[in-house]
Amino acid sequence: LVICETSTPSIENDMEVVKALKDAGIPFVVAVGTHVSAMPEGVLEQNPFLDAVARGEYEYTVRELAQVLNNHGPTANLSGINGLSFKKNGEICHNANRPHIENLDKLPFVSCVYRDHLRPHINSYFYGANQHPVVSILSGRGCPHHCAYCVYPQTMTGHAYRLRSVGNFVDEMGFICRELPEIREIFIEDDTLTVNRERAQEISKEIMERGLKITWSTNSRADVDFETMRLMHKAGCRLLCVGFESGSQEILDGLGKHISKVDYFRFRRDAARAGLLLHGCFMYGNEGETKETMEATLRLALELDCDTAQFYPIMVYPGTRAYQRYQKAGYVTATSYREWLTDEGYHNCVISLPGISKEELVAFADDSRRRYYLRPSFIISKLLQMVRNPKESRRIIRAGATLSHHLLRSLLTRVHAK
Repeated sequence: LVICETSTPSIENDMEVVKALKDAGIPFVVAVGTHVSAMPEGVLEQNPFLDAVARGEYEYTVRELAQVLNNHGPTANLSGINGLSFKKNGEICHNANRPHIENLDKLPFVSCVYRDHLRPHINSYFYGANQHPVVSILSGRGCPHHCAYCVYPQTMTGHAYRLRSVGNFVDEMGFICRELPEIREIFIEDDTLTVNRERAQEISKEIMERGLKITWSTNSRADVDFETMRLMHKAGCRLLCVGFESGSQEILDGLGKHISKVDYFRFRRDAARAGLLLHGCFMYGNEGETKETMEATLRLALELDCDTAQFYPIMVYPGTRAYQRYQKAGYVTATSYREWLTDEGYHNCVISLPGISKEELVAFADDSRRRYYLRPSFIISKLLQMVRNPKESRRIIRAGATLSHHLLRSLLTRVHAK
């Protein structure tokens, strides 16, 4: 049994790999992930060599599948496995949905995978906002917010925030401290850890009570109170990754963010007071976007002046409300999922809006990066940061080198296009 993780930009290549596996004699291949969860019928129909799709959260689905195949072979009756879509006598069958996993404490630590399988390559995983090397773990699944573009809650994990117990989660942080002492930061990859502020505080208190000396960071909304952020920082939290998204209040409302720009600036001040760095995410190409709202978004980014920032054209994925609306409006330009990636393997913009082409969205994101990072004031602030906090020096130097490469690549691409 081979389990193939998939995504929308990679799906056509993923299926070529699946075909090669089947041609090589693998008895059974099941695909998992966001894309196949959103489009199980289409994927199975278009790829007759694929045996099955495990929809949504798939741990227990593929475990049960493995047990059935082990006992009865590749021709086993699969009709009792919830969450599975498969072919039977030339027909595509969809079993009942599998309920989301409620007791997440029963799942093994994903950090064991880092230790046992990824350790020789752990330095290959680099993200410019984090200390390096970094590992990512989850303290819970699902997100109660309903942002139109966010793919995981809509295809995999749902909108109920299901939590590991505080003890179980901090146990894994302790495991990383003991078993992977070279790790300099843990990134908590929950969609929004701080949506449950009491629990964020409990995690922070548990870390301190156990005496864990560890640096960590997490995703957050821009609505956390100062006291929670202060306690998180005291427990080792270094940075919050925040989706500010747009400088247009109308667009923010359309996205379902339920937050105002006034909240953004209060949050920015409180985070600085608490000692936390911010990584800001800004997105172009939302419904109602104009060249004026794009400039407003860049102005917001410059005024917030986060430690790091990223600017990107919107990616709308199958299974999301945003994708449905963009498809219906004719904004999706791609005729093949291969077009979601450039020849070099980078994300490619496949959205053109009325009055703003996909090329203009990419160019504005590239220009935003230059205007943000090449400010003399920003460069001076990074030099001072390296002097005041030498622990940040390694990250800043490597991130700067990576950024320079991408800025040069985008410049050469534009020159070549002209």
